[in-house]
Amino acid sequence: MTSQRLILLHPTDNVAVAANRLSATGDATAGQQRVAVKQPVPAGHKVAVRQIDPGMPVMKYGYPIGVSTCLIETGDHVHSHNLRDQHTVIHDIQSTDPPEPPVAIRREFMGYHREGGKVGTRNYVLVVSTVNCSASVSRMVAAKFDAQRMTRWPHVDGVIAITHDGGCGLAFGGLKHQMLSRTLAGMVHHPNVAASLLIGLGCEQNTVGYMAAQHQIVPLRSPSGQQLGSDQGGVLMIQDEGGTRRTIAKAEALVENLLDQANQCRRQPANASHLCVGLECGGSDGYSGITANPAVGVAADRIVACGGSAVISETSEIYGAEQLLVQRARSLAVAEKLIERIQWWKGYVGMFGQELDNNPSVGNKAGGLTTITEKSLGAVSKSGRTALEAVYEYAQPIDRPGLAVMDTPGFDPASVTGKVAGGANLILFTTGRGSCFGCKPTPSIKIATNTSLYQRLDEDMDWDAGTILAGRDVDTVGGEIFELALRVASGEKTKSEHLGIGDNEFVPWAVGPVL
Repeated sequence: MTSQRLILLHPTDNVAVAANRLSATGDATAGQQRVAVKQPVPAGHKVAVRQIDPGMPVMKYGYPIGVSTCLIETGDHVHSHNLRDQHTVIHDIQSTDPPEPPVAIRREFMGYHREGGKVGTRNYVLVVSTVNCSASVSRMVAAKFDAQRMTRWPHVDGVIAITHDGGCGLAFGGLKHQMLSRTLAGMVHHPNVAASLLIGLGCEQNTVGYMAAQHQIVPLRSPSGQQLGSDQGGVLMIQDEGGTRRTIAKAEALVENLLDQANQCRRQPANASHLCVGLECGGSDGYSGITANPAVGVAADRIVACGGSAVISETSEIYGAEQLLVQRARSLAVAEKLIERIQWWKGYVGMFGQELDNNPSVGNKAGGLTTITEKSLGAVSKSGRTALEAVYEYAQPIDRPGLAVMDTPGFDPASVTGKVAGGANLILFTTGRGSCFGCKPTPSIKIATNTSLYQRLDEDMDWDAGTILAGRDVDTVGGEIFELALRVASGEKTKSEHLGIGDNEFVPWAVGPVL
């Protein structure tokens, strides 16, 4: 019979996590303590290791994750039926205590050096729709360059259509317009992109002129055959070109020219300081904050030690743990920016009669997570232990080394889209429930929180952090993830890349009314 084991994460905790499914027919061990389990408990869920009176804090990771709604006796299953969130954001920040910089390390990867000093981990050509009205045409153009045809350009990873649902229903220059334009521009300027072709309809609000003025997109009206440099957007307007088929024909010829240029790029040694790694968790479970997330935090610390950037996001999943990042902020200004974003989110969801504690999904709860505070405490462990250097707006260019927060929603495609548009050239994506996520043009390394998931979704998972539950050291597993990141940055394909996933996950977040 499999032994029943509980994981006590901190000496002050009054709950422990079930390392496996627990029955109510025997005791479970939490270190030296034996606990008589009173109900069947799913793996990853919480069990009280001592009595918790009504209204008292429920402690996990050494922090309160909410308060009990009734008497919880030792051995009781602790979940949504007897636990609710209770978190207060601290506004009056007097000081911060950033840690000392990590000991510098020097590592290299093989990357694509771009004009301006950026280095890519992949080599793509983009077809960018400036408006939803040109999305179908953009996809039709990209579809012309299937795997068989791409053998002509062996040093190019592919042609991607970047499409979205934005159109004329937004205020010119308003917040929604700014966010959409900034996100599209970030894709054009991305280090994993050798060249881009922009396709519009011709009467949209998100004009190329606006993008040129705001984000240095160079709007060349490109005659057939003209070579375009990296970050120079060739532009076609369907209304000017005479309709769908004529636009596709001209675009096809232009993309061929861009591919000829991109195919000349070769990987060369690059300092790991050029890595900009987005840290994401999706489909989290009760093990996320124990295995995969802290292991990714170790990898993030090593990337920062190399002089690179590590970026967490999902502001609605930082709420409840923001105090841990505030304490590590480089300055009061950085700390206050994070608190301002948390407060904005509270007001934003309140407009729709919602609360941030509505965030844990059905899958999250089935995996053992109960409150947003519990979820956030586990999620923030992806950030490692270095100082928080910056807080960025959505899709804002990531322009400095070190750990940063980007303001994004918790929805994975929108969150990762923002970080990629900001310049992330690699994604570390942890999951406890399972995910088949990819996000071209940036490779996404998927890390399973438990071995059962890793084995069940072996075609989709790149790494098994569940070995930590079996006794492996978090630092060792985190070091292995760091080494995998260097290999993937140098060209080793991820599982999602082998499967061809990543063409449909570009989901820009745009706040504002549709007019």
